[in-house]
Amino acid sequence: MKTILAIDIGSAKTAAVIANYDKETTELSISGVGIAHSKGIKRGTIVNIDHAAKSIKQAFLDAKRIAGVDINKAIISISTSYTKSIISFGIVNIPGNEIKIKEVNRAIQLALHNANIPKDYIVLQAIPFNFKVDDLSEIEDPLGMSGSRLEVSVHIVAIQKSGLENIKKTIAQAGLKIENLVSSPYASGLSVLKEDEKELGVALIDIGATTSDLGIFTNKSFRYTNTLGVGSHHITNDLSIALHTPVTDAELIKLNFEKLVKNEEELIDIAVIGNEQEKQKASLEAITQIISARIEETFLLLRKEIEDSGLKNKIGTGIVLTGGFTNFYSIKEIASQFFEGLPVRVGFPREIGGLFENLKMPQYSCVLGLILYGIREGINYEIDSNNKFIAKKLEHETKTTEIKFDEETIEEEKLKEKEEVAAIISKKEETGMIQKFKTWLANLF
Repeated sequence: MKTILAIDIGSAKTAAVIANYDKETTELSISGVGIAHSKGIKRGTIVNIDHAAKSIKQAFLDAKRIAGVDINKAIISISTSYTKSIISFGIVNIPGNEIKIKEVNRAIQLALHNANIPKDYIVLQAIPFNFKVDDLSEIEDPLGMSGSRLEVSVHIVAIQKSGLENIKKTIAQAGLKIENLVSSPYASGLSVLKEDEKELGVALIDIGATTSDLGIFTNKSFRYTNTLGVGSHHITNDLSIALHTPVTDAELIKLNFEKLVKNEEELIDIAVIGNEQEKQKASLEAITQIISARIEETFLLLRKEIEDSGLKNKIGTGIVLTGGFTNFYSIKEIASQFFEGLPVRVGFPREIGGLFENLKMPQYSCVLGLILYGIREGINYEIDSNNKFIAKKLEHETKTTEIKFDEETIEEEKLKEKEEVAAIISKKEETGMIQKFKTWLANLF
């Protein structure tokens, strides 16, 4: 029996979930849940280590108390506020003409070696999104195939070194050890996306309190990620400023907006900033205009981000919205107006046994995705945050392994790659000369 602790550190809440996994029966069951109000977190990043550590510790201890287990190693979500997407490529020759796990690992490791990582960043995760065997491309899994050359395209999620150090300090201060660090939209995707969506192309947008994390999946792989500093709390701030009412009252207006619309209340009583005993009238029309303006801006920015990713034409199945903001009134219908005909749906986390009832809302997609990551659900190959090579098909049970390459081996692979490229160029040049000669002969006679 494997026990998994997952912690999602958000700007509004910190969620800790403990689950048990029986490898023989593949049964997964949630045994403990802890939710704490986040402090020391702004726009997905840690701004106060002491406060953030207390929030994490509170959520973790509550989950641990309910589960009745002793565990101190956790899989932690990483906000895209800390990360950036980098694409790299690797090419290796195949001895014996059959692709084995070792060759897949070599290709991915070489892609990492070739990657242009900024000096203040390090690799968090490396996930292959396209394999090519000889001249055959878009291979989902090359294992066992015959070929003389294997190429791989790898999506590298790189993380700021300083941000990573602050995360590690915060986790340690909370009394925990890190088992793995996982990009937030990647985890959410494991929880809410269907296999055909990931295969045909989908954009996942996880909208939280102060950030919106974008993840694009194609060919069943995590292809791109980025973040925008917009979320549901910006609606609260806009209402507070425009209506001159305390933030707590503005939050209630936002949460009860659906009820206000359905009851057709033209005017409502709200408190005044600086004198909460004094009441003022606010019109439903003004509230609607404020909320609509912010939502429109949010989805226009998200649409532009998808366009800027260069992968818009790869999104075949549409947009999946998840996160706490999706609880807002008619959000699916509103979002559909901004993505130029692409289908939009709200993504709910996949059901898990045990104490799932209170976690079935979209705001828990990420933390439940971390649990699924812990059992390697939906993962074929990856270099994880511990620099370990993960291959689900290594054995019946999930296992990680690591293969290290010396500089001589890497230089040999790069030399072979250069020779192959030179041969291709030479062949093209030769073909071009022959074609010119044929044209000259035709004109001559």
